[in-house]
Amino acid sequence: MAKNPSYPPEFRRKIVDLVRSGRPARAVAQEFQLSRQSISNWCKQDDLDSGRRSDGLTSTEHEEVSRLRKRVRQLEIEREILSKAAVDSTGQRNTPISVDGGLARGSDGTAGVVAAPQGGTLETL
Repeated sequence: MAKNPSYPPEFRRKIVDLVRSGRPARAVAQEFQLSRQSISNWCKQDDLDSGRRSDGLTSTEHEEVSRLRKRVRQLEIEREILSKAAVDSTGQRNTPISVDGGLARGSDGTAGVVAAPQGGTLETL
């Protein structure tokens, strides 16, 4: 028996149908050289997908979780790249300015006069 072979969905469906028709899982496993655990897993997943069980994720939910995990990894990589780019371009991290008594101090320590227009956002003059 090969280690972790990937069986086509049609084959899995036929095996599940054989077990559901009353053939013992042990006999089906021996005939097709499968592990009984694989057959048990396929039957459980079929039950989840068809709604006969609710103690696990359906195949669609597994696919969504996998897709979302991949997206999270991609976003984490992008965030890391952007963070490093911000540090590399100025030699330091981009930090917000602090306003102290009408003077705005940037991360480099320079000061500028700040005025608040009617919109309420501060602008350096």
